[in-house]
Amino acid sequence: MRLSDFDYELSHELIAQEATKDRAASRLMVCDRKGGAPVHATFRDLPEYLDEGDVLVVNKSRVVPARLLLTRSTGGKVEVLFLHRTDDRTFTVWVKPLARLHEGEQLTAEDHATTFRFMKRSGEREATLRLDASPHATVEAALDAIGHVPLPPYITRADRRDDRARYQTIYADAPGSVAAPTAGLHFDAPLLEALQNRGVDVLSIVLHVGAGTFQPLEEEEIENNRLHPERYQVDKETIQQLQTARCDKRRIIAVGTTVARTLETLAARGALNADPQDYDAETDLFLTPGCKFQVAGALLTNFHLPKSSLLLLVCAFAGRERVLSWYRNAVAARYRFYSYGDAMLIR
Repeated sequence: MRLSDFDYELSHELIAQEATKDRAASRLMVCDRKGGAPVHATFRDLPEYLDEGDVLVVNKSRVVPARLLLTRSTGGKVEVLFLHRTDDRTFTVWVKPLARLHEGEQLTAEDHATTFRFMKRSGEREATLRLDASPHATVEAALDAIGHVPLPPYITRADRRDDRARYQTIYADAPGSVAAPTAGLHFDAPLLEALQNRGVDVLSIVLHVGAGTFQPLEEEEIENNRLHPERYQVDKETIQQLQTARCDKRRIIAVGTTVARTLETLAARGALNADPQDYDAETDLFLTPGCKFQVAGALLTNFHLPKSSLLLLVCAFAGRERVLSWYRNAVAARYRFYSYGDAMLIR
């Protein structure tokens, strides 16, 4: 398979730069893998398209304000994206630009009270920083105080304070992502209540979206690409509930590609056919057309970038030609695309 086969045309004006004020007012394209034209609805209509006994699985990872804008002693500007911490004051980052930084160099944050020490390079873009002089005791506290929301690069405006709440699902409670699991951004409390009243069970897992999500696939031959590992966590109670749902032949609906990857990783590793236990591990599972989905019976997802691993996953679930025809339909109907855009339910 070639990456160029997963391209489509999109006007820049259809890339959502702002979130809807009302989460559940986003549009929803309902698509049937068995055929037929897509149905155009709103996200608030979702309960009408689910059945009693369905199991909705969400990702409760929380986005951290992982982007830091720092200044060198020379006055040069440095942009840093937090990846993970080593201890309370030492952490790994992506740095832009990296080439001219030297070990021991001090970098100053926008508040002028927090400084970081450049420790060493550890890759082409990767480096280690240490929280130096600061009113904040830990890296997490510093990020919370001075960090920026890591909005995707196709959102061309600067982040604002309100993005801290809006670029976050309402059920997020496990900090660790540098990008939102965007399919979940459309849920509000009344909608979740309506789903539960309809008899839909809601389960939660964690997959922390890593910085690799911002990296495009580079190899034209799809099989030559690899995904950056991302950490997932699923407790044994949820494993038990998933096992029971599968035994009862209930439909499991993945809310987003992150949930789909986690569920299929669990299945591939035998977790859903063994004694329930807690899982805290990494996955680099790359779902492409030809892969068989063992768990997800429906997928709720936003519209994704051309030639991206996320679009490939959706095509793996529903078929390339079918998905691209739905995308053309969405473009013609002027749906809003990407993270702050509209959604589709594929069943």
